[in-house]
This record gives sequence, structure tokens and C-alpha cells, in this order.
Amino acid sequence: MDIKPFCALRFNPEVVGDPGTCIAPPYDVIDEQAQRELYHANPFNIVRATKGLKYPEDDEQSNVYTRAAEYLREAIQQKALVYDEQEALYGYVQDFTIAGKSYQRSGIIALGRLEPFGKGIRPHEKTLDGPKADRLNLMRATAAQFGQIFMLYDDPTRTAEQVIQKAVQKLPVLDFTDKENVRHRLYIIRQEQAVIQFAQMMKSKSGIIADGHHRYETALNYWMETQNPNAQWQMMTFVNTHNEGLVIQPTHRLLWGLSDFSAAALLDAVKADFQIERVGWAEESQKKQACSKMFERMKTLQMQEKSAFGFYAGSGVFYVLTLANPQAMERVAPQMSEASRRLDVNILHRLILERHLHINDEKLARQAHIDYIKDLGDAIEQSVGRIDRGQAQAVFFLNPTPMSHVRAVAEAGEKMPQKSTFFYPKVFSGLTIYTVGAVPQKTVQQSLKQECLR
Repeated sequence: MDIKPFCALRFNPEVVGDPGTCIAPPYDVIDEQAQRELYHANPFNIVRATKGLKYPEDDEQSNVYTRAAEYLREAIQQKALVYDEQEALYGYVQDFTIAGKSYQRSGIIALGRLEPFGKGIRPHEKTLDGPKADRLNLMRATAAQFGQIFMLYDDPTRTAEQVIQKAVQKLPVLDFTDKENVRHRLYIIRQEQAVIQFAQMMKSKSGIIADGHHRYETALNYWMETQNPNAQWQMMTFVNTHNEGLVIQPTHRLLWGLSDFSAAALLDAVKADFQIERVGWAEESQKKQACSKMFERMKTLQMQEKSAFGFYAGSGVFYVLTLANPQAMERVAPQMSEASRRLDVNILHRLILERHLHINDEKLARQAHIDYIKDLGDAIEQSVGRIDRGQAQAVFFLNPTPMSHVRAVAEAGEKMPQKSTFFYPKVFSGLTIYTVGAVPQKTVQQSLKQECLR
């Protein structure tokens, strides 16, 4: 695929202080509490553009999109955001820890040429209409890209890692540790040879979208709508699938609001296709250990290339469900490729959620009856606790999706269900900003100071 350097808009430390206090996670993982915290972190925090506060009096003349445009205009006017004088690539390094093990993931931020899916770019997850409409309205209002597309590519020669290794010999232009203890560093790469080396390597590569499917489709729609040649380029963070810090975490399914739900009836119904193992405990103090045993068993089964899920419904027992009848997927999903039929999340959705609990694609799109639980911190304990307190009915635990499965499904031209993968950590917004047109003129009579005080 085609990539190129660009002159990014970046936060100016002489005005904003620590630029790290101005960046934010992607809009779709920011809840109400995190939104407020980011507003207070810095008057120029990028959340004002990517996920601004909504107010009861909002109308067509004053709303989250017009305020995002106003934020961008004023930040540039006050020199809180300034353009780099020379085109560059940007090295992005993230240091993080999971379960006591340290990782470092690195990638290169560049502009990638937008292509329809199938022409060098492959998605791996389905998208929803609501988020795409929201992001398109933001693009129309601001003519800017604030966040990255997290793009994977395959390069055994590790060209990008070599380029970044040279870049980190200099001081980063941003060095910030977030509340999850993830360290984010940004480096400017202007050396002509390094830029050419990376661009030439990428020329023969195709990309798989790891995160940012809604933003990519929105960018395509905006480009087709405006025919703006600058809009044919999208800001992307390119990460090599051979990067040692590329980690995929599972996203579990917590069930709620199902009428006439019976865990015993469900387990009895799935016995035709699944082998069921019990992991119980005699005393409450042994519950955590039993949960660990369930996950250990799931991991062992995955290493044996078997599809297995954990299950808990407040019955004093954890269960491990292992697919014993692979032909069942051929019957319910004959149109799927072999790669998709072997995918754990598809097996769970088709053979259990849809077949026995009637949670179909339409309900999944509305996110009815399911909460998606990212496997971080005490999320598992919290999920189990919600069931014990009667706040949810059951939870299915999944193994992480192997990168080889992600690649196989994408190469088959198919998509996984929503929330099939959780690439950790998230690629933050606001590290660099790309404007595809003239910065919008003032749209509302409201200053950044007033916005902060509301």
C-alpha cells in the first residue's frame, strides 16, 4: 500500500505544558467518567474534539460537532496546536505490563492511501451504522483526522523496528504515562533514507485493520463525498505482525435481560455439540483458584487447537465448554470459510448465543442482552460479582484470538463479529492531527475557557 510523510499538527508544550495531558484514548472506549477526567486534565485535551460533552440545549447551530470545530480553530489560533515545518513520519512506542510481564509495542505513524476493502486493505470486524454517522459528522465539521487507524502488516525483515531503533536515540517529543500505566512516546522521523526505506517496504504490503474500522469506513465515505484529494489519505499507525509487543486480549460476553433464562437448560441443550467440564469449589475462599483453573484449562485446549469457552452463571461452578462436533458449524454456517468456522467467537455466537439464546445479528447490532468485557485488571472478578449480585445472568469467557486466525479470516474476505479482538493497549488520539482542508471558521460564540467551566 502507498504511504507518505506529512506535516502533523501537534501540541505545543510552550502553550499546553505536557503534551501528554492533551492526548486521549479512542472515542469509543471513553466512558462518562473518563470524559470528565480528560476535560480536567488540560484545557486543550483532544477529547473536546473526539468525544465532546453534550448539553440539553444543543441544536443544529451549537452541538458536539460545532464545538469540535471551534476547539480546533481556537487551539490553532492560540498556538496550542502548531504544524510541523517539515514532513515526517512519527515513531510511536508503547511500554506496558500485562499479568506482571512487560511488553513494548512500536509502530510508525504515516498517511496511508485509502482504498476500498479488498484492494490492499482488509477489515476483520463488522461495523455499526451509528458510530459511522457520528464520525462522518465530525469530519464534516472539522475537516480533520484526530485519531489513528491501527493497521497491521507483515514484514519478517522488521524494517520499521530498525527505523524506530535509530529514532529513539533522540529525545521523544511526547513522553507520557497514562492512568493504566502505559507509557506513550512519540519520535519524529525526518531522515530521508529512513522515510524512503519504510515507504518502499510498505509498497508491496497489504494491511489488516486491527482497530478503527468505523473511522476507516468514515474516511472512505468522506473522501467519496467531498472528492477532496487530501482526504484520500488517512492517518494510520502501522504495526508489524512480527512486533514482539503485539498483544491480543480477549473480550468476554456478559449476558443480561434474557427472559426465561436457565443455565441448567442451556448446558443441557449444548451437550449435543460441546463437551462440558465442571470446575467447582468447596469453600468461597477457593473460588478464585477455581476460576484460574478454568482459564488454565481453556488455554491448554487452545494450544491443542480446540475451541473452548469458560462459562459461569452463579451456580457455584465454573464450566469449560469444548466443541466436540465441528460439523455443527458446517450445518449452521455453510456460507462461511473454513477459517471463519474455526473462529472461537463465531462458534460461540452461532452455536450458542444465536441457536439457543436467540441473540441474533440484529440484537448484537443493538448490543441487546450483552455487555462486552475487556480482559483487563479485575474485569473478570467484576463480571463474576455482577452475576452473584443478580445484576447479570451469565458470562462466557473466551481465549485470546490468535493473530494467525485474524489474518486467515481477513484473507478470506470475511469479517469477525463486533468485539472479537482487543488489541492492547489502545492507540491514542491527539498524538498527531492531519487536516485535510482549510481549518473551519468560527461556528459558535463560545471560547475554550467557557467550555471548560461548564
